[in-house]
Amino acid sequence: MNDHITLLPDIEALSIAAGEKILAVYRTDFTVTRKQDRSPLTQADMAAHETIVAGLARLTPDIPTLSEESAEIPFEARAKWRVYWLVDPLDGTREFIKRNDEFTVNIALIEDGRPVLGVVYAPVSGECYIGAAGVGASKR
Repeated sequence: MNDHITLLPDIEALSIAAGEKILAVYRTDFTVTRKQDRSPLTQADMAAHETIVAGLARLTPDIPTLSEESAEIPFEARAKWRVYWLVDPLDGTREFIKRNDEFTVNIALIEDGRPVLGVVYAPVSGECYIGAAGVGASKR
């Protein structure tokens, strides 16, 4: 678990890079589509997803990623993962659409069913919350 703490700066930088992609779309006249479950989806969701997934694959190629915007991964496959990244590339898509500035980028490392490292980044305010098991959390 503690060996993953060294990833925090890279995960923070990755969340900020995804936030920049989100803000680039936020400043435009973007379109909204619907996922199969009828929840909204924008170009910002997908741009952040692609940035995060590619970055995690570079940083930790042996750790799978479960992202809200990924193709469905059967539970039978996911249930065997001991360690994985859990990502919501744009948490608060409805708020993003309303342009109320209340949305975040969320990246967490899950180990044996528990979060051991995480970053929550608010692109509009620039606030970033980071934490790791055994170390604590802080706001940047």
